[in-house]
Amino acid sequence: MRIFSWNIHAGIGPDRRYDLSRIIDLIRGHEPDIIALQEVDSRGRRAEEAPLTALKQGLGDHAAEARTIAAPDGHYGHVLISRWPMREIQLHDLSVGRREPRCAIDAQVQTPLGTLRVIATHLGLGRGERNRQIDTLRALLSGSQQPTILLGDFNDWDGSVRRRLADLLPSGTGHRTFPAWRPLLRLDRVHVDRQVTILKSWVDPAARQASDHLPVIADIAQA
Repeated sequence: MRIFSWNIHAGIGPDRRYDLSRIIDLIRGHEPDIIALQEVDSRGRRAEEAPLTALKQGLGDHAAEARTIAAPDGHYGHVLISRWPMREIQLHDLSVGRREPRCAIDAQVQTPLGTLRVIATHLGLGRGERNRQIDTLRALLSGSQQPTILLGDFNDWDGSVRRRLADLLPSGTGHRTFPAWRPLLRLDRVHVDRQVTILKSWVDPAARQASDHLPVIADIAQA
């Protein structure tokens, strides 16, 4: 089973062009089964440019969306897309004070090997903000009986997210993903619990032509 997570920078590459087709083409080249995308932005776009519609048409029929910012001309947030049906989809508010609104998408993905709990998120920039968001995520994860994956852009520049989740999600990726043209920080990750094994993981340097982050791709199996 292949997992894919990418902050797509609103579909705007270093050439400052909005081009979802190159985002979709790169993702499809990896043939992922479950996809989490952050910074999906429809603000200022015509109806025919609506990103969620294009992403679903190009990547999979089953999708859940977290609109964390709503505006008269569109919305902004992140999405979870699956090759397989998703059930019991929940949106958990991770917002802290007057910081940018944040959310986690929590879904039961009906894979051929059984139900997999997938939580996709995009955490805040401040350490204190992230600590409170981790507290919320820990409460969601505690006592979970199903194989669980947590993925997204954690803004985990200091490794604190990984350390604070290690007892619940002991394995994960650790690739440098930002900035895409010269990756230094491990902001984007896939974390898994003890019922899931990461067989291999990697990033795709070609993504630097489409976003300021590199995507994380991981092949997993249920332990």
